[in-house]
Amino acid sequence: MKLFIAKLDYGVDSDSLQTVFEEYGNVSSCNVVMDRETGRSKGFGFVEMENDEEAMNAMNELDGSSIRGREIVVKQAEEKPRDKKW
Repeated sequence: MKLFIAKLDYGVDSDSLQTVFEEYGNVSSCNVVMDRETGRSKGFGFVEMENDEEAMNAMNELDGSSIRGREIVVKQAEEKPRDKKW
C-alpha cells in the first residue's frame, strides 16, 4: 500500500522518513519529493509498505503526529490518472 505524507519539515529526507515508518513494518520504497530547481524538499512524500495491514496501522498511528516538531498528515495515496495520448 502506498501512503501520502504531507506537511513535512523541509529538513526531513527520504532516509529519516523511512526510519519513522519502519517502526510499523517493512518499507519497500520511500521518497520525499524534491524541487528540481532548488534541490529543496517540497514538504511531502510517499512511503510504500509491503503489508497493507502494517501500512494502515502506520497511517492511523502517524497521522497527526510530529516529525521534527511539525505535525504531519498521512493518508492513502490516490493513483493519479494518466493522460491518454492518442
